[in-house]
Amino acid sequence: MSSKIFVGNLSFDTGRDELERLFAEHGEIVDLAIPTDRLSGRPRGFAFVEFASAEQAAAAIEKLNGVELGGRNLRINEATERPARPSGGGYGQSFGAPGAGRRPGPGSRPKGSRRNVRARKRSIW
Repeated sequence: MSSKIFVGNLSFDTGRDELERLFAEHGEIVDLAIPTDRLSGRPRGFAFVEFASAEQAAAAIEKLNGVELGGRNLRINEATERPARPSGGGYGQSFGAPGAGRRPGPGSRPKGSRRNVRARKRSIW
């Protein structure tokens, strides 16, 4: 088991100090992170707490899961690593395919010179 736990269903008003006081009773806290929304800067409603040992983390999960804090029942469990997301992205991305990330369209035709493009368009009309 990992020494890092996930704390979900937090009230948006719950502060770092309040969480530290709650979890410090169950072991030595190495790190506490409360992610915030990029646009608003407001907490996202969950946190990660890392303890000095896996035993302390297990004890905190057992004793604090379902406890009410800020009018909400906490959901506490072992933190899992986020799966790796593919890099890049954008328009026309196809994961793992040759030429991934290229825009769709007539890619086999060379662009060549742009000269007389307007003249050719006018002649079509």
